[in-house]
Amino acid sequence: MTTTLPGRRTRRGTAAAWGLMGTLVLMALAMAVPAVTGWNVRVNSFPPLHAEWDPRVGWGSLPAVALAVLGLLHAFRLADRLSWRRLLLVVFLGGLAWMLALAFVDGSHGVSQILGDPYEYLRTARRTTDLHATLQEYVSRIRYEAEPRNWPVHVAGHPAGALTFFVVLDRLQLGSGFAAGLVVTVLAATTAVAVLVTARVLGAEQLARRAAPFLVLGPAAVWQSVSADAMFAATGAWGVACLALGATRRSTGWSLLAGLLLGYAVMLSYGLPLLGVLALAVLLTARSWFPLAFAVVAALAVVVVFALAGFSYLEALPAIHSRYYEGVGGRRPWAYWMWGDLAALAFCAGPLAGAGVARLVAGGRGLLHDACTRTVLLLSGAGVAMVLLADLSQMSRAEVERIWLPFVPWLLLSCALLPDRWRRPALAGQVGFALLVQHLLFTGW
Repeated sequence: MTTTLPGRRTRRGTAAAWGLMGTLVLMALAMAVPAVTGWNVRVNSFPPLHAEWDPRVGWGSLPAVALAVLGLLHAFRLADRLSWRRLLLVVFLGGLAWMLALAFVDGSHGVSQILGDPYEYLRTARRTTDLHATLQEYVSRIRYEAEPRNWPVHVAGHPAGALTFFVVLDRLQLGSGFAAGLVVTVLAATTAVAVLVTARVLGAEQLARRAAPFLVLGPAAVWQSVSADAMFAATGAWGVACLALGATRRSTGWSLLAGLLLGYAVMLSYGLPLLGVLALAVLLTARSWFPLAFAVVAALAVVVVFALAGFSYLEALPAIHSRYYEGVGGRRPWAYWMWGDLAALAFCAGPLAGAGVARLVAGGRGLLHDACTRTVLLLSGAGVAMVLLADLSQMSRAEVERIWLPFVPWLLLSCALLPDRWRRPALAGQVGFALLVQHLLFTGW
């Protein structure tokens, strides 16, 4: 398969090269500045990541290397030649295998340990015997002044939808760290599928196929199998995919489902109203506003249901803002994290995301002349906009390698625009970087 992209090959390569080099420099500075100056930026010992230096190998090491080699040998051929349905199945299974192999470098604890941490949701979910009563007192227990009854960090730091999800898992006898971790990982493996479906529905199947290996094999998998934010990302991605289906098919059903999923995403993380930027990009790409009213009504219905159950989103916002700045977030220096967050994101998305975004910027208005490239420009451009808005909000100082997981696949979609000669070396760089991160660092999320 060949895809014609606008602009000269040398220009595309130059933009990508500058983007890659700029990203690597940013990552190096984010590591070097605290180490050289002694600047305490208030994370564990490997800023900009919340991580510890911990070189190791484990049960998942050989399978991870094997999957990396197989991916480099066959991923692009499969992406080009498989039927669409088979490609989506391979993307799901390949992503799931890649995430689990990396997690199992630490054995079964690689899946279970993080979600079982006292800061996370599961312990609170197991102790929740009356969800309705919990929702009614949820906001009152966010601030530090509610001590000793204030919520653990992650429960307090998210709307009630996140805890509710894990309460449901516990009721389904999936409340152990390992079982919940597997559920999160399986859901995370569907995120790439949702992104590909969105791109194809909006007329960019060829570029979706080019992006598929980068959506599956990369360092984001290090965090996807251990972080609830990966479930948030999947929820948002499928909401966007349903919105694209609603817009292109003028379907009330898909539009309502989109609203329900996107509304629930808002109840999972205070940062995910930013998905509205991506939703707008989908409607602009489809040139259809048909789903908007249905999706908005459905999304508001989710928020209203939680409000009637006792959790008021509007009352929670000032409470979480207060807790964030009273805690470690207020002590983390903005002068570092304004750019350190972008470096942490690069560790998660991989350095090649910088090359893809640079290619996006260099193409500019030229990408709008072709329907296929216009789709990637708008979707990946929305990803960039969401990241910049989240960064400017300064409500996520550090830990964005997990918090910004919902934005990562939309950035990686831009890798479809890289020159042909970049594709295999670029993927090799991504999988190699993922293996290094997992085997050298214990990320803590």
